Amino acid sequence: MEPLEVLRTRLTGQQLRGPRAATAEEAVKNLLAVQAQEFPYARWSLAQRTGGATAVDVEQALADGRILRTHILRPTWHFVHRDDLPWLRALSAPRLHQVNGGTYRSTGIDNEAASRSADVLAEAVAGGVHLTREQLAARLQGAGFAAKGLGLAYLIMHAEISGVLVSGAPVRSPGGALRQTYAAFDERVAGAAPAAVLSREESLAALALRYFGSRGPATVRDCADWSGLTVTDVRKGLALAEETAPGAIVAASFDGADFYLRPPDSGGETVGHSGGPGRGLEAERAGDGRPQIDLVQCYDEYIMGYSVSRHYFGGTAPAYPFGDTPMHVVLSDGVLAGSWRHSLVRRGSAAQRCELDIRLTRPLGHAAEQALAVAVAEYGDFLEIPTVRIPAGS
Repeated sequence: MEPLEVLRTRLTGQQLRGPRAATAEEAVKNLLAVQAQEFPYARWSLAQRTGGATAVDVEQALADGRILRTHILRPTWHFVHRDDLPWLRALSAPRLHQVNGGTYRSTGIDNEAASRSADVLAEAVAGGVHLTREQLAARLQGAGFAAKGLGLAYLIMHAEISGVLVSGAPVRSPGGALRQTYAAFDERVAGAAPAAVLSREESLAALALRYFGSRGPATVRDCADWSGLTVTDVRKGLALAEETAPGAIVAASFDGADFYLRPPDSGGETVGHSGGPGRGLEAERAGDGRPQIDLVQCYDEYIMGYSVSRHYFGGTAPAYPFGDTPMHVVLSDGVLAGSWRHSLVRRGSAAQRCELDIRLTRPLGHAAEQALAVAVAEYGDFLEIPTVRIPAGS
C-alpha cells in the first residue's frame, strides 16, 4: 500500500470519513476504546465521527451510562461502550495491576489496603450515588486513609480496574468546567448486553477483530502497545479471530512490515453508520478532489491507535508543546499540517463563544483554507456556541 492509501484506509475505518456513526456510542463501539484524558476534547473525538452529534449529546450518553469513562488498557482514561466494558476490563485487569505494581507499593497500596479501600468506596457509591474525587477522598480519609495526591489517584484507579468503580454522570464546577464523577461499576453496566461475558480466548479474538477492523492497516506491535497486551496475546487473538470470523481480517506486507486490516472488498461497513445529513458531508463525496481538514485532539485514535506505524500521518504527536504552541493536531487530507486549541470565553459559568487558535506549519492553499473554515464551523456546531478562528498567538 502507498502511504496515502494507508491514511485513507485508516480515516475511513475510524469514521473520520464516511460512512459515519449514527451516535457517539456507536462511534465508541466501532473503535472499542477511545483515549479520553482530555475530557472536553475527547467529546469532540466522538462527535466528529458521527453525522452531527453535539457536546450535549456526548455528555448525555455519558450521563446515561451508554458510554463509560474509566482507566483501562495501558492504563489511561478511555471511553468504552457499556456493552464492552465488562469483558474488556476482565481481559485488561491482570496486566494493569502488574503495570501499576511499583506505584501501588510506593504509595502503600498492598492487598489489605486495596481490599479495605474498595469496601469503603463501594459503600460510598451504593444505591445510585455518584461522587466526585474530592467526595471519595473525604470518605477514604474518614476511614483512616491519607487519600491524597498519587495515593488517592491509585486507590481510585485500583477500584476501577477491579470493577468496583466506573464513571458516573459528569457534573460542572461553579466555573463551568466538566468534571468526572464515580459510580458503582455493577450498577452502571447492569444494562450491558449478555454477550459482554466472554472467555479470555473470546476476548482476545474480539479485541483483534475490533482493533484491526477499525484501525487497520496496523501491525501486531501497534495493537500490543495500544491495548497493553503482549505481542503473543495479540498474535493469539488474530489466530482466534480467523477461526471465529474467517477472512474478516487479512494480512498485507509492505514497507518491510506485516500489517493487518479489514479486507478492501468488505464494503467498508462500520458499526452504526449513518448515511443521513450532518457534519462532514463534504468528505463523503469521493473523488471530488477537494481537500479535507480535520481538527483532531492530540490523543485521537488516529494518532494514539498506532505506535511503530504512527509516522504515516507525517508527525510525532502527541508532543509536549514548546512555549505557547497548541498541542492538538490539524490534519490536511490526513497529514499533519499544524496545531490548534480552543479557549472558551465565559460569562459566569456559561460559555459565550469559543476562540480557536490554529497554527499552520505550511501554506494550505485557497481550497484547503476553505475546508479549514468548514472545520471551524463544524466545531462551533458541536459546541453550539459562536466559534471563530483568532490570529495565532492572540
